[in-house]
Amino acid sequence: MTASKKLSSEELSLLLFNLVAIKLSKHLLLLKANNILPLYLTEEDNFDHIQSDFLKWSLQLIKYLEDCSSKFSSLHDNKRVSVWRDENENSSDAEDAENNANNVGDIEDICERYEVMHFTNVTNDSDKIKEMLTPTLKKSLTKQGYHLVGTHSGVKICRWTKSMLRGRGGCYKHTFYGINSHQCMEMTPSLACANKCVFCWRHHSNPVGTEWKWKTDPADKILFDSLEGHKKMVRQFRGVPGVKDARFEESSTVRHCALSLVGEPIMYPHINELISKMHSLNISTFLVTNAQFPSAIENLIPVTQLYLSVDAASKESLKEIDRPLFRDFWQRLMNSIDILRDKKQRTVYRLTLVNRYNMNEVSQYAALIKRGQPDFVEVKGVTYCGDSKNSKITMANVPWHADVVDFVQQLVFQLDDYDIAAEHEHSNCVLIAKLNFKINGQWYTWIDYEKFFSLAERFKKDGISFTSYDYMAKTPDWALFGASQRGFDPEDQRWYRKSKIW
Repeated sequence: MTASKKLSSEELSLLLFNLVAIKLSKHLLLLKANNILPLYLTEEDNFDHIQSDFLKWSLQLIKYLEDCSSKFSSLHDNKRVSVWRDENENSSDAEDAENNANNVGDIEDICERYEVMHFTNVTNDSDKIKEMLTPTLKKSLTKQGYHLVGTHSGVKICRWTKSMLRGRGGCYKHTFYGINSHQCMEMTPSLACANKCVFCWRHHSNPVGTEWKWKTDPADKILFDSLEGHKKMVRQFRGVPGVKDARFEESSTVRHCALSLVGEPIMYPHINELISKMHSLNISTFLVTNAQFPSAIENLIPVTQLYLSVDAASKESLKEIDRPLFRDFWQRLMNSIDILRDKKQRTVYRLTLVNRYNMNEVSQYAALIKRGQPDFVEVKGVTYCGDSKNSKITMANVPWHADVVDFVQQLVFQLDDYDIAAEHEHSNCVLIAKLNFKINGQWYTWIDYEKFFSLAERFKKDGISFTSYDYMAKTPDWALFGASQRGFDPEDQRWYRKSKIW
């Protein structure tokens, strides 16, 4: 092995799990064998998926052998069909075989050069479109507190929903945009994702993929079951000490949906239908995408607020942080940014700061903001979610709020059309906004939700477009950057425990 080349943890895991197959393939090439099927490597992630992939690979092998048998029976006895090179082949072919074996190279190169089998051409009458969630995944996600919906969706109650029910403060969306956290549902119509981000707080228990290849549930069923699942979880707080009666009653009516629970919501084929149904029920939509599906972003109908997760400002650091599945991940991000610029409704960049990973890319971030011209930029320190074999993130990677503020101030210094508008200290989050949202010295980062619903309905019926300035509302003084409350709503009571603020 080449000592100077360092494998990533994913490559090392892939290598070790498939080491026998890799070595066997190399030695067969040295014995002058031909590959009748490409070498297929798989990840040690889910036994059910491995079984399914092996079955489909076996069907291709059987089909090949059946074809060989058919050809063999039609040939003369002194002829044969072989998967091995004949001993009488010329020397140049023999040399080619040896060269092929030598070209396999060092074992670590396999991780970059192996050919993955694609099963889209496998035809079998008994084949059925498989469900996204296998029994193993269902068990894992349920254990983590998810209420699974159908075959590929999920809902989970947010800690800030619990907090606001008790009058202990709302989330940063309450501070920045005026949502009621106790009336917000956090869900996703797609638990699958095209990234394996190092800071993912789901510990990579959800499936991954670059295209939708699973059974698809209808949008109305997803929405109905998600609402029922959310309400069921909220009802468990009836009678819990500290829960405010008025807010508990209000919580049964969902008014906001954070489409950002886990996975990539925009992968769901009927995402526009789902969003439209939410708006018809006066549920606002905050949709977060990892910017790897630009065509889906382009085809998206107006949402209340559209987010792009911009986790790094250079190709190298984005690959290290997001660990994307797409090889053209950087171009996909650039295309998504260009498409976002043409969106007329509210748009946001979400920057997750990870100390020692991406906090030295201020100038590069400024360039990306100038390119995409989002209405807002949310800058948030990464949240440490405990040890995981899939992530190297520790508390050392979590920046202090003062570090986040310092980063934001450096960033705004390089942007002519933006300024710091608000902060939510106990989420370690700061909001940058376009100066267009500052009118007569007053910030208007909040949302007039009733106005948005009427505009969205008009767009649906008559196709009349609207802009983010048509449904903005004034930001209260306590939410502004530099206010003594540091983004905490004074109507609530801040909770202290063991000298820590929660």
